[in-house]
Amino acid sequence: MSASSPSLPTSTSVSEPVTAPVIDSPPADSAPADSALVVSAPVVDADATARRTAGTDVVPADRGTGAPGPTVAELLDFVRRTAEDAALVASLPLDPEGRTWLRLDGPGGSEAWLISWPPGTGTGWHDHAESTGAFTIAAGTLREHSLAARLPTDGWKTLELSEGVDRTRLLATGQGRAFGRHHVHEVLNESGHEHAVSVHAYYPPLPQIRRYSRSGAVLRLEQTERPEDWQ
Repeated sequence: MSASSPSLPTSTSVSEPVTAPVIDSPPADSAPADSALVVSAPVVDADATARRTAGTDVVPADRGTGAPGPTVAELLDFVRRTAEDAALVASLPLDPEGRTWLRLDGPGGSEAWLISWPPGTGTGWHDHAESTGAFTIAAGTLREHSLAARLPTDGWKTLELSEGVDRTRLLATGQGRAFGRHHVHEVLNESGHEHAVSVHAYYPPLPQIRRYSRSGAVLRLEQTERPEDWQ
């Protein structure tokens, strides 16, 4: 999947650290792209937030269809049940050279995928924009690295992450997790010999994916992918 980098404004310098805003609200005064932003807001435990969200009946906003979308709990329930469908999981072709995937019918108009992960493959750092989501491991083991921080949603290209924002978890067969909007993570199959298979669901269907590179504490926006790039 490939996409060209988005058009970004000319860089200027930032003389003081910028406090990260609440994730659901774009910054009032976005710093120009290529400026280094220091995320100095208190660390937010994204894992605890996901657990709370998955245990509630919060309904996503109506996206113009006349009916509310699925809750995060419903997405998590769907991926767990789908991961238990042995015949479906076995139907996915496995390629030793790269990931393979199958588009599924998700609940309530959500976007869903069955994905295979050859040994040593991963996603790289990325987010899912305004979509909430969930995934569960159907076979093998995957590791997720994520950021427990509320990042600015727009107007930046480089961020310097504060200490304590990194989270990691190892998910084995039958285990999964849910997450809210703007969740930044990477998922890896660290096995040297075993494929992994997972089920993913997102609502609303992914409007875009922003991909990042990372060097130490520095996170850099590299490109933005849209649905036509992966469908």
